[in-house]
Amino acid sequence: MRYRDDASLDSGGVQDRRGGGRRAVAVGGGGLGLVGVLVLVLLQVLGGTGDGGAPGAGSSSYVDGVGGAGRGGSTGAQELAASCRTGADANARTECALVADVESVQDYWAGVLGERYVPAETVFFSGATDTACGAASSGTGPFYCPADQLAYVDLSFFDELRTRFGAEGGAFVNAYVLAHEYGHHVQHLLGTTAAVRPGESGPDSGSVRLELQADCYAGTWASHATTVPDDSGAPLIAEITDDDVARALDTAGRIGDDFIQTQLGDGTADPGSYTHGTSEQRRLWFTTGYETGDPARCDTFAVDDLG
Repeated sequence: MRYRDDASLDSGGVQDRRGGGRRAVAVGGGGLGLVGVLVLVLLQVLGGTGDGGAPGAGSSSYVDGVGGAGRGGSTGAQELAASCRTGADANARTECALVADVESVQDYWAGVLGERYVPAETVFFSGATDTACGAASSGTGPFYCPADQLAYVDLSFFDELRTRFGAEGGAFVNAYVLAHEYGHHVQHLLGTTAAVRPGESGPDSGSVRLELQADCYAGTWASHATTVPDDSGAPLIAEITDDDVARALDTAGRIGDDFIQTQLGDGTADPGSYTHGTSEQRRLWFTTGYETGDPARCDTFAVDDLG
């Protein structure tokens, strides 16, 4: 994946809380790392559905404590704006690439949905941070919180994908992760999330259908990514290669419920506990979005067979 070197980046879609904000322990997370909370991973890696996406979702004690520490306009956000200005910066630095991804994904959905699209910022944090869905830690994994309409990511997660999940990783994989979270934002805006009962599980559950649809939505963005312009009118993203797509599919295969349970859990798969779909399903629905480029083909709620 390569960004146009002279593209202009807009960091206004990112809050940088790294080095600031709350360092609370996520409720239920116990401050453990990603591998130490596999049950949590099953519920939340690349997640963030109707139950808030973070431990303690809906807990007023955490909602009241958000307060705004480390929000946009902080020193971190100013430094991000100063260091991530061009596509060349995005090609050189992961955090700048993510700034570019957020801009591209949001511009894509604004074009698809028009006035129905409401921008959502992404929060970079380190260790732990407060959210309107509760306190999140690095063990939570990236997620979208519908209560404050923000996507949250600890950038160390991308290292975890490679070191613990065995994913090949890369810039496009990181973009896929963010595009998935913005898929949840689109579901929130369209009312899809609200139609699913929080906490559902099982191979045909609403939770699984939400996650697979978000994968498909990520694929539709990827299909159009090299045509989405920056402020100059030229495409921000210059190239997505077959290898990039293969890496994304490799990652999708390593975050399926069945893979996580059998490879990182106790070695057995329990379909009744599935909340995100199998590896095969996640690859299938990302591919559906990528090959068709049509969000209308992502209606996972209209099919009996999810793949």
